[in-house]
Amino acid sequence: MIRVEDVRKRFPGAASATLDGVSFTLEKGGLAAILGPSGSGKSTLLRCIMGLERPDAGSIHLGGQAGLVFQSFELFPHLTVLDNCTLAQRLVAGRSRTEAEARARQLLEELGLGHRLQAWPEMLSGGQRQRVAIARALAMDPAVLLYDEPTSALDPSLRREVVETLRRVRSLGMTQLVVTHDVQLARAAETVLVLDHGHLVEQGPPAQVLDAPRHEATRRLLAQAND
Repeated sequence: MIRVEDVRKRFPGAASATLDGVSFTLEKGGLAAILGPSGSGKSTLLRCIMGLERPDAGSIHLGGQAGLVFQSFELFPHLTVLDNCTLAQRLVAGRSRTEAEARARQLLEELGLGHRLQAWPEMLSGGQRQRVAIARALAMDPAVLLYDEPTSALDPSLRREVVETLRRVRSLGMTQLVVTHDVQLARAAETVLVLDHGHLVEQGPPAQVLDAPRHEATRRLLAQAND
């Protein structure tokens, strides 16, 4: 689960706080999306959850470590799909090659890539590379999985594939938090949170937040997405 309580962050010299009293809870196995315009605090919140930034106040509880799927996937081009998913297991988690490969094969099979174990990253589609990055993160057994703009590096036609991947990962019982500007992707989540100028202005199921928004910032965000 993820529990964020009254998190505040203000960078030196900034005129206002980047995060100003953000609080929310995502239960174990849940899937939530954070929406917001540029400068709303999405990336800073993600970095705080990852432990890359320290909040000035408030607390963040994960119940374990967090895994991150980068925008550009960050796969090693000189390693096969299988080796990309075993390297950190062996070097960081201290697993044997046999243990690491067994875990990687299991996850890649579950994500529909069991037939691409010996492929090089350059041989894969954008959606397939993303699934390799997800398998690599899951192989380290994180408590939660975080996504930084998962559709930004992909052709819009692959959005459905991303949604299907999120659902596959959710079926594994993994807690997932997606930072995105993609309103259609956010509809795949069970909870949508809207950030605006460091404030969490709205949260709830997609049918409530995206179809009947209560806050002007949410309505403005949706209008821009429809332009």
